[in-house]
Order: sequence, then structure tokens, then C-alpha cells
Amino acid sequence: MAATKSEPTRILVLGGGYVGLYTAFGLQKKLRANEASVTVVDPQPHMTYQPFLPEAAAGSIEPRHVVVPLRRVLRRCHVLTARVTDIEHAAKSVTVEAADGHVEKLSYDVLVVALGAISRLLPIPGLAEQGIAFKTIGEAIYLRNHVMTKMDEAASTLDPELRKKLLTFTVVGGGFAGIEALGELEDMTRDACKYYENIDPSDIRWVLVEAAGRILPEVRETLGVWTAEQLEKRGIEVYLSTAAKSFEDGHVVLSDGTEFDSDTIIWTAGVKANPVLASSDLPIDKRGRVQATAALQVVGHPDVWTAGDNSAVPDLSRTEEDPTATCPPNAQHAVRQARHLAKNIITAIRGGKPKDYYHKNVGSVASLGLGQGVADTFGIKVKGYPAWLMHRAYHVKAMPTFNRKARIAIDWLLGGLFRREVVSLGQINNPKEEFARASKS
Repeated sequence: MAATKSEPTRILVLGGGYVGLYTAFGLQKKLRANEASVTVVDPQPHMTYQPFLPEAAAGSIEPRHVVVPLRRVLRRCHVLTARVTDIEHAAKSVTVEAADGHVEKLSYDVLVVALGAISRLLPIPGLAEQGIAFKTIGEAIYLRNHVMTKMDEAASTLDPELRKKLLTFTVVGGGFAGIEALGELEDMTRDACKYYENIDPSDIRWVLVEAAGRILPEVRETLGVWTAEQLEKRGIEVYLSTAAKSFEDGHVVLSDGTEFDSDTIIWTAGVKANPVLASSDLPIDKRGRVQATAALQVVGHPDVWTAGDNSAVPDLSRTEEDPTATCPPNAQHAVRQARHLAKNIITAIRGGKPKDYYHKNVGSVASLGLGQGVADTFGIKVKGYPAWLMHRAYHVKAMPTFNRKARIAIDWLLGGLFRREVVSLGQINNPKEEFARASKS
């Protein structure tokens, strides 16, 4: 694994998310000249800071400011815009499909598997056709325009039943992603009502569906109960211990027998490890994640490293009480693991022994909309406005690069001075519609 004088070690990083970006950034800062080459492969040319997606969707932050251009930050790395289709570690080869469609094989000496997770879809009738996921900046932009377009359509329709369907918005999943998306978007629609003379806030219906008996499992149960109560006070309908049975043609059927029409289905009910891993020759656990050691090396393969959502890294802060405990898939662990990973790779390249990753979860923070939040940090419960400030402070600190931190802070400042924009840019979803219409005339 050590580099030779004539041939630098080839480090291949699969994925440009939290782990991929921070690992490559750490490597480019600490590697000596000609010690190693670093190549990052991702289907997108940017990293998305997902905790800010709800605010981007609600118009509190400019969407471009929650993404970090890989080529701008990783100037000493090679960035390849491509999708990984196969990993064959026995041959030290990775197959990728490039942006232009051609397929090629990449060789490596050291591999970093940071492919992350994708939305977990269930075999629910109508979900694939009606559901909108919430993991990418494209989905956040689409969702914002979709919601605002539905309000425009509802304001102009003469059909009362269609109007009711257009103004009914359903969120499935009561974890952080679902609750923050719900809180921000409901806040946005309520604010937008000021500009629609025939839409009152009471006309808009938001519904949360969660199969478990509580929401926000990342915080203590009492805070989850408080959050549900706050949502209900805002007029949001909360269905707990209730599963979605069907979404066909926008008709929602729940397991408790509840039925209603909704033209917006936001799906945030869990994620799963990137399916490419299942067909690789790397060891994976029953949840499809790469099995890792505490030093972030893949079990049985010291020249393969992994971290983040696609990995099962032992959580040393909890293994005494639960020997099988693994680090939860959140940004807090991903960022810290990536920084530790970069140091361990350099240590290994130079012949040293990598150190185990250890981090005790300091807690969680969540936004419930403008000026509202919930936090459970260092054993302290915080609610309302202070928790919302903690949420913003923590995530702007974790946002990569000073450039992005400054832009987000300015967005918040301008939003506080001039209020957020509530305009719909629905044409983004179908930019050629007018062109097609003109061609037929």
C-alpha cells in the first residue's frame, strides 16, 4: 500500500457527499507532492448539504448556496462526473458510466467507498408515480415550485373538490427529514396566503403520516411528543402508528381507514444504502451497508475504507451496552468520520497504524419552520426560538467553505429584512412547454 517514488498511490473516492468531499479535502491538504493522486467520482458535480434542503425548498436560502462545487473546492483532486455501476475489489477495478454515457473502468491502489444512501421506496401502489423524494437539491427546487404551483392552480380553479385536492399536502415519514420539510413548507404556504385573496390558511391542509408510534426518534420521546403537539396546534394533522396503503391517482388510503385526495405526496420514509454495494465483492451487512472496522477500514480489506450512510461503523461510545451498535447515519458522524478517515489513510500510506474512530453523539437539533425548533443536546432539552437559533448556528458551522457559510448567513439576513420570496417558477419543471405549444400553432 505504500507509495513508490515513481508511481504515486492512486486513491479513488466513490461519492462526493459529506464523506467523499471531506475525505478528499483532507487528503489534498495533507498529502505531500507526488505522494498520491486523488480521484473523486460522483454523478453530480457538487456536494449537497442536506440539512439545509428544507430551508432551500421553503425559500429561506438560495438553493445554489446549499451545494458545494466539487471542482472549486477539490482543486488538487481529479473530479469525474460519473455514476458507479460496479465494484470489483478482487481486480481493484471500479466500473463507471460517465456523464456522456460511455462506460470505463478505473483502477486504484486505495479505495474509499462513500456512495451514501438513496430513498427507500416501498411497494405501495401509486408511490412511484405520485411520490416526491427529498434527498437532492433538484428535488427541493422541484418541490418548492410544485407546492407554489398547486396554490396558483387552486386560486384559479372553479371546481371545489379539485381545489381541496390541490391544497392538501401529505408528508410520509416522521424523522428529521420529514418533520423539517413539513415545518418549513407549511410555514411557507401559510405565509404565501397573504398574497392570495381567495385562499385562507384554513383552506390549506397538511398531513403527516408516520408508521411508528412517535416522531423524531433522534431526540428523547418527550420532545417528540411536544413537537407533535406543536404541529397539531398549527393545524397539521398527525397520524401516528399509521401506514400508507395506496397513493393511486393522488387518492391517499391509510391503514386506519382514512382516505382523502392529495396532489402532493412527499416521501421521506427512510433511506437504504446505495444498491451498487449489494453486487460488489465487499462484505455487507443485512441492511446492505459495507461492514467496517472502528478504524473505518472495510472488514478483511485494509486497502478499502468507508464511512457515512453506506457503512456499518462500530459505535465505540455504545458498544459496551450493545456490542452490535453502529454509528447512526447522520451528518454529525459523516463529517467527523470523513476527517478521521483522511488522517487514517495518510497514516496507512506512510506505514503507520490507523486509529479507531470514536465520537459520542452530542445530540440533535431540528427546525420546525421560521423561528421554531427543537433540540436535545448534551442532555438538555431546548424548545422554540432558542432551539431554532441552535439549529441554524450548528449547521452553518458545519457547512463546508467560508464562501457558503457567508452566502447562507446573508440569505438569512435578507430574509429577515425583506421576507422570503413566495413566487412560483413552475416553468422550471417543464421549460419546453411554451416552445412545444408554439411549434403546434
